[in-house]
Amino acid sequence: MTIHAYDEIYLSSAQNVLGHAVDFAVMSLNISYDDFGKAFAISSVSKQVAIGNPRYVAGMNGCELAREVLAQVNFSYEDVEDAMYLDKSPEYWSGWALAFYQWYSSRSFMEILKTVPLSEIIRMYPVYHEMDITKFSDRLDEIFKEKYPFTRLRYKRDNINMSQKRLAEYSGVALRQIQLFEQRQRSINKASAVTLLKLSRALCCSMEELIEYQDID
Repeated sequence: MTIHAYDEIYLSSAQNVLGHAVDFAVMSLNISYDDFGKAFAISSVSKQVAIGNPRYVAGMNGCELAREVLAQVNFSYEDVEDAMYLDKSPEYWSGWALAFYQWYSSRSFMEILKTVPLSEIIRMYPVYHEMDITKFSDRLDEIFKEKYPFTRLRYKRDNINMSQKRLAEYSGVALRQIQLFEQRQRSINKASAVTLLKLSRALCCSMEELIEYQDID
């Protein structure tokens, strides 16, 4: 089961806007890749793009989006006129690909850019820019698995120092079921909405934060 971040009708626009935003910030405003990536990740703009808010993914261009990000985090820069080019740069591709992966995975931009910084995404351009975008997404999934080998349920539980037994007591979900989810012997993606709701409430997170990105047969 794949749960995407928002309606696919906004995806192409979101990719285009974020692509131009990264290109403008790096190439025109001379902001480093990772400085802009960090600014974007902590801004509320990233949260709005992540849910496909039409105001951000369709109601402004990339230059405007970049300025909104920088204004929110009080980043000092020397402004220039808008510049958006038909020829797509590696910087444009990195924003375009990042927007796709966020939509595809439903991960937050903060989580993605903490794991794979913007400078690293740009370095992937020579290999992946002519491939189907799903190949790039597959590679990012691999990176996440390498860096975070446990399930999201396990990470959420560990983050609040809660044992499996205590989670079972608080949530009302059977201990054995929790163990099977964390051992990847049973897919949490196929759990009922009620089970996900119980677990998410006990862990003080959203149901979506427990979903794994590649389902288990």
